[in-house]
Amino acid sequence: MKRLADIRRAGQALLRDRRALAMTEFALAMPFFLTAGLGGIEVASYSLQVMRVNQIASQIADNASRIGDYSTLDNRKIYEGDINDLLTGADLAAGTQMSLFTKGRVIISSLEYQTSGSNTQYIHWQRCMGTKRVASSYGVQGTTFAIGMGPSGREVYASKGEAVMFVEVKYDYQPLVGSSVIGTPTISSIASFTVRSSRDLSQVYQRTPADPVMTCDKYTGTLS
Repeated sequence: MKRLADIRRAGQALLRDRRALAMTEFALAMPFFLTAGLGGIEVASYSLQVMRVNQIASQIADNASRIGDYSTLDNRKIYEGDINDLLTGADLAAGTQMSLFTKGRVIISSLEYQTSGSNTQYIHWQRCMGTKRVASSYGVQGTTFAIGMGPSGREVYASKGEAVMFVEVKYDYQPLVGSSVIGTPTISSIASFTVRSSRDLSQVYQRTPADPVMTCDKYTGTLS
């Protein structure tokens, strides 16, 4: 009987003991807070990458609208080397952690005005870089448009004698924590700028035959 009474008293004392209650509650709640915290980190990382891709697309389009051989007598000529420098600059701006041309692709299109045919807008030339196997969402070199280039209802167009640099960036997001929160979506961004000065629109020139021509049939992360 004494042993049974001791057991009963020990049980009652255990029920009244509240010393480890907070620790027990913390242990039970910790998986939820940990999951929520990691999910928040993943969402923040994804939002940051979306912002960076948008900035890169805008930067490339802006710089593409400015490049060209400076001359006070003739319209500015653009060279393959200028475009290659533009792509190299975009890679440097993105940084090694992002690996823009390993995980994504940049497509630069020169949207121009044509006088012949029913469609007045066309892609005169197009240059690409990146290993991601994806094409332009709006057309390849030579594609013509009745209205302009871009998403329906938000098309951009070139005026007669001018050009618009239309840039697409497509980038495969790499999860920071795991793919269960967001997955591995492709981040896409577009940007366009009208060429800032008079440009020779007849062609893209080459300073030397050795300058790489980054046509869109190449899927490489380096200039070759």
